[in-house]
Amino acid sequence: MNERLDQLVTDPRLGLAHRVRPAQAGTGRAPCLLLLHGVGGNETNFVELARRIDPRLVVILLRGPLVFASGRYAWFQVSFTPSGPSIDAAQAEQSRIRLLDFIGQLPAAYGVDPERIWIAGFSQGGIMSASVGLTAPASVAGFGVLCGRILPEVLRELAPDPARAAVQAFVGHGVHDQTLGIHFAHHAREALSSLGVPMEYHEYAADHALDAAMIADFQRWLGEQVDDEARRTGVRTAGWS
Repeated sequence: MNERLDQLVTDPRLGLAHRVRPAQAGTGRAPCLLLLHGVGGNETNFVELARRIDPRLVVILLRGPLVFASGRYAWFQVSFTPSGPSIDAAQAEQSRIRLLDFIGQLPAAYGVDPERIWIAGFSQGGIMSASVGLTAPASVAGFGVLCGRILPEVLRELAPDPARAAVQAFVGHGVHDQTLGIHFAHHAREALSSLGVPMEYHEYAADHALDAAMIADFQRWLGEQVDDEARRTGVRTAGWS
């Protein structure tokens, strides 16, 4: 299948604008990775990374529903105050629901395997990824939080759910992050541990950015997740080299 990252898909039935890199290896229903940008960015921020992701995966770059300016989008509004980030919780919840609706349509829209969907993002995109994975663990196989955090508004609403024990998490954060300090990563690690979510955690000598080492670790983790899920489900896929 040819790469289609240069095409923006705006099908109203899917609800969120996005770009797609089809799977280039394997047979049958493909595993899928959703990538979510940060506040004020857009889906093209992940184009170069999408080209390097394991070719067994369908990679979908999602655009946030809130428009800040031309080319600038978000999942919810946020203000940075002396006491920490202050968010529009209603917008965050609306975006979470829209993401779950989008995920539910992926098997029919793109032929992906509903048992092998991962969601990850940078900053606010990572926040939304964690929100989806923690509130609806049956909807994804795992989630990645890159320079993000876990919303206390989400943690307060969580009910016990044994399905969380089957969801894998990746947390990567820069120790010099001046936007979302490293303490947010520490809190995420503690929260995920208390919830029984299997996790891989890393800190990097970086600021609020997608550090090269962070990306390398995330790609390795994702490849291992695809391998593990393939073994668990008995799906045969071509290897990634």
